[in-house]
Amino acid sequence: ADSLLGRCRFPPAGTRVDCAVSGGPDSVALAVLAVRAGLQATLIHVDHGIRLGSASEADVVAEIAQRLGAGFRAERVGIDPGPNLEARARAARYRVLPVGVMTGHTLDDQAETVLLQLLRGAGLAGLSGMNPADHAVRRPLLAIRRTETVALVGSLGLPVITDPSNTDPRHRRNRVRGELLPLLGDIAERDVAAIIARQADLLRDEQTLLDALAANIDPTDGQVLAAAPVALARRAVRQWLTEAMPTGYPPDLATVERVLAVARHEALATDVGGGWRITRHQRRLRLAPPRPLRLAPPLSVETMN
Repeated sequence: ADSLLGRCRFPPAGTRVDCAVSGGPDSVALAVLAVRAGLQATLIHVDHGIRLGSASEADVVAEIAQRLGAGFRAERVGIDPGPNLEARARAARYRVLPVGVMTGHTLDDQAETVLLQLLRGAGLAGLSGMNPADHAVRRPLLAIRRTETVALVGSLGLPVITDPSNTDPRHRRNRVRGELLPLLGDIAERDVAAIIARQADLLRDEQTLLDALAANIDPTDGQVLAAAPVALARRAVRQWLTEAMPTGYPPDLATVERVLAVARHEALATDVGGGWRITRHQRRLRLAPPRPLRLAPPLSVETMN
């Protein structure tokens, strides 16, 4: 464990931290390394109630916490069967986990995330992967390999939970993990996960620089926006709409391009989702909220006496 600590991004010893621990080797390794780093760790297990017998998995994590001298807390969320189960389970999990919780994402998870983003057609933001310095959800193990977490937990004889959904080919991430990455490694004749993770670090630096340059552009000034380099103009629009729209999610490329068309006088206005619109008056762009529905007045009914 001590040999891995130098590659972990932990706060100073004595800091109180929360660790999301499912019971798998990655999250158990997170708990071990957090305690070895001198942190006052609380292990939090979230039961989604999806699998039979999942309620007893909290007992396994409680045992690990006791053996490590860490705190423990169990949470339970309800997930209805249906599409996007993995995404809905993740969203439900983070609703009950505290802000700043540490997760056991590894370098291998980083490589999988970048490939998934590539398959979705993501830009630099997506191809930058998970940010190790992200203060909302901290990921101190992003420089650690999955093989190392398995070896660490095994050497300490700690119990682990095997989640069968991690090998279910219905989940795209599992196919990336079990099929795509091994195939890429075979073709490249090298460890492509490490290469992809390094590329994500490089792209993140460029993403940070471009975002800083785009912050100097006023996205509500159509003339300035139209004259700016298109890469920066796109980022300025994306930053504006992400912060201004109630969803808090960045717009897709098609939406950004439509806004730029308004800035260039190629369109008078455009929808940007949820009933919100971008309009232009002279050189200023305005984000207009949805118009309230106008109900027709009730019909008058005449009665005969």
